[in-house]
Amino acid sequence: MFKLALVQTDTYLGEKRKNLERLRQFCYTAKQEGAELICFPELATTGYAPTLLGQEYRALSETRQGETDRMFSALATELGVIIIFGFIKRDVQTNAVYNAAGVWLPGQESWLGVFRKMHLIQEEKRWFTPGQHLPVFDTPLGRIGGMICYDAGFPEVARCLTLKQADFLLLLSAWPEKDKDIWYINGPCRALENTVYLAAVNRWGREGDCQLFGGSQILNPRGQVMARATEHGEQILYHILDGQTQSAIRNTLPYLADRQPDYYR
Repeated sequence: MFKLALVQTDTYLGEKRKNLERLRQFCYTAKQEGAELICFPELATTGYAPTLLGQEYRALSETRQGETDRMFSALATELGVIIIFGFIKRDVQTNAVYNAAGVWLPGQESWLGVFRKMHLIQEEKRWFTPGQHLPVFDTPLGRIGGMICYDAGFPEVARCLTLKQADFLLLLSAWPEKDKDIWYINGPCRALENTVYLAAVNRWGREGDCQLFGGSQILNPRGQVMARATEHGEQILYHILDGQTQSAIRNTLPYLADRQPDYYR
């Protein structure tokens, strides 16, 4: 059982240092409210907008022990919290650029690990390399599986993370208002079919002609909405996740136990 904070925030498009300072201040606020895990949206350090920002993605990208990694390693240790957010990651060996998210734990000099958006959509395909792995991260609060935005539309992603024994799933997004009907369908479906808590944090704000609408939400293992943020501004959404509740729901809804994978071919 622990207190989660989803930080539904706007960004300054392409202004990484301004965004990093805002993220820092949000972390202090969430810690004051007792949060033990703090999660921000997709590409929270730079903004999203491939049509506006794509050519700058490489210059804004980060590597291990870069400015962002050092800052949040120190902040996680100072506050004693786990911090997760989306950023642009560059692989130093291949020079590939990824739409990624990192996991920072207290007492570490660098991120615990990074997960990369596997399913790219539209203009993203021009600038990013798709992720090829679905890692699950061992943390003091449980095993965390992460998805980024469009990944939520593919049931295989959440199912693979669940079968890898993720205790709960996080979804980091920059989801547009024009598709908000899909946002409110995908989350409950992925939570219910895997009988897992799913915490979905979405950006808010405008990038060019695209409105990102917020609506962050925390769903229980029956797909029910436990908490939901506004569609009209920034907000920190708090909720306590309870592993015993998840176990009880899985006993009455044994979707995972009753699978028949031998016949799914």
